[in-house]
Amino acid sequence: MTLVRIGVLVNPIAGMGGSVGLKGTDGEETLREAIRRGATPTAGARMSAALASAGDLEGAEFLTCGGDMGASILDELGVIGKEVCASSHETSAKDTVECAKRLRDAGAGIILFSGGDGTARDISDAVDRSVPALGIPSGVKMHSAVFANSPRQAGTLLSEFVRGKAGVKEAEVMDIDEDAFRLGRLSAKLYGYLLVPYDRSLLQPMKGDVEGPTSDEEKEEVAEYFAENVERGVVYVLGPGTTIAAIASKIGVPKTLLGVDAIMDGKVLGTDLAEKELIEELMRHKDSRIVVTPIGSQGFILGRGNQQISPAVIRLVGTENVLVVSSPSKLATIERLRVDTGDSDLDREFGGYRRVLVGRGRWKMIKVS
Repeated sequence: MTLVRIGVLVNPIAGMGGSVGLKGTDGEETLREAIRRGATPTAGARMSAALASAGDLEGAEFLTCGGDMGASILDELGVIGKEVCASSHETSAKDTVECAKRLRDAGAGIILFSGGDGTARDISDAVDRSVPALGIPSGVKMHSAVFANSPRQAGTLLSEFVRGKAGVKEAEVMDIDEDAFRLGRLSAKLYGYLLVPYDRSLLQPMKGDVEGPTSDEEKEEVAEYFAENVERGVVYVLGPGTTIAAIASKIGVPKTLLGVDAIMDGKVLGTDLAEKELIEELMRHKDSRIVVTPIGSQGFILGRGNQQISPAVIRLVGTENVLVVSSPSKLATIERLRVDTGDSDLDREFGGYRRVLVGRGRWKMIKVS
């Protein structure tokens, strides 16, 4: 087997804003606010999960960055890696760019990175298409097509690449304006490309615009039926999305388009709630539901842009009480629904098929993975 050097790079702060309702962690002020709200790092654990899922990478050597940017994760796994780049105590985009360049220059045949769209942008700035890269989804928003569907599938795809069973292709690096995102406006932009190992079943597609000319009418039909069948005395946790915003409108309550809200009996219990606030609200009531809709053509219903709906929140509500709604035109572009909650046991509980409300009393069964 040909020797492959794997560059391991972690953005330690990626995704920290998700569970506390900040919709990202770009910028020092946002990071400080995330920490103040009790956010904890998750990107390192997701890197660890991906490497563990890769199994025995015979014939591979590891290159990495210092401390929490990679070296500490390899140490915990008992993996020997050569440190080619130190890291700051408080890491920044500058550290990511510098370490990506060092990994490339040290002969990395692939850079495995844990982060979100901002991290992908930094790596694209550093290496462009000079070396393949593969993202482990760890941010709040992953619109780019350079990420595996989950840490476990990133490990599988890495193994395929090392064994010469996966080719490479160019994939889009996207990012959004986080300040606009926090104000409920989604503004995505193409920033560049990376070469990525390719397996269609393991790599998430770029989030795209899948709305057709009749999508507004379809959403209205879904919203009317859902609103007519809302149960009294039940807390509804409403995830992001225009279909769910249409439901809230029919019920007669305001909705933060890109946030997570809670309502009961036609009244708002809280808007743009973080994980802690959702748990507190759910603990005060006996019965609850979670309402989500797939993100674009990616098919994710949990783990993308709604990390406030955490494993702890889902377990309080129950997986059987997670309700999925979608316009038929959007669902027609989705091969399967996907979940990436950060809890592999919980993800497995969603396996199989799930009903999706697509119209007035009309449901479609679609596979979940």
